[in-house]
Order: sequence, then C-alpha cells, then structure tokens
Amino acid sequence: MTAPIPVEVLHLPHGEGLALPAYQTAHAAGLDLVAAVPQDQPLTLAAGTYALVPTGLAIALPPGFEAQVRPRSGLAAKHGVTVLNAPGTIDADYRGEILVALINHGANGFLVRRGERIAQMVIAAVTQAELVAVTALTTTARGSGGFGSTGR
Repeated sequence: MTAPIPVEVLHLPHGEGLALPAYQTAHAAGLDLVAAVPQDQPLTLAAGTYALVPTGLAIALPPGFEAQVRPRSGLAAKHGVTVLNAPGTIDADYRGEILVALINHGANGFLVRRGERIAQMVIAAVTQAELVAVTALTTTARGSGGFGSTGR
C-alpha cells in the first residue's frame, strides 16, 4: 500500500451531519459514499429506473489523481441496485457535488434513505497517454481477433 494522499472534502449544506466517506476495513480500496437525501423524503428507486443520488460532498483531488465511483457489491447482490455508469470518473479539476447514478435492476422498488451507503469511491493515480498517429501498427499473434477470439 502507498502512503495516503490528502484530499480536501467539503460538506455541502444538505450533507451536514453525515459521516465523511470511510474505509470499512484496514485493507479496503474504496471509501463508502452515503446518500444525502432529506431525512423525511427518502428516494424510491422503482424497478427498472435510475436516479442521480446526491452525496452532499465535493472534493479537491490533487493533480495526477482521479476518484472512481463504483457499485457496492451488497446492494447489487441483494437488491439488484448498482452504479449505472460504473465506474464513474471524478477528475482532479472537478469541484461540484459528487452524484451517484444508481439504477435498480431488481424486481422490486428500492428505498434510498439518508446516510445509507450507496457506492464506493476509489482514489487512483492517473497516467495520461500521448497519442501518436502512425500508418501501421506492430503485429502480434492475436492480431485483430476481437470478442471471443481467445476462447469462450
């Protein structure tokens, strides 16, 4: 594991009182994000629908890092609820609220309550590529074999 990097976190007014994202175990890769919906107005996610769920947080990542918003395995396995654009990417220069696009693939409606853990956020280093236009690519044994070309 590498040394922790500092990430500034801003609680937005509707996120006040909610816990900051936290690692649930000593070796966890993701910090749990929670829903910042009003206490008296939980969000009902009907079967087959999606919604942007507020977290009440904005962050300032250092240059060279991104935050990935990923599903929580328990929500997916138990309820069919997952992150629609997984993984969602938060760039180092974004300063808006972290919103989670949740979709309900389950058969029943799902109630999102204030403070409920809805997704994971993984902070990762970013490498930017320099694309170089060429007239031909080097050859490989696989060549242009695509979907299923190396087996089932």
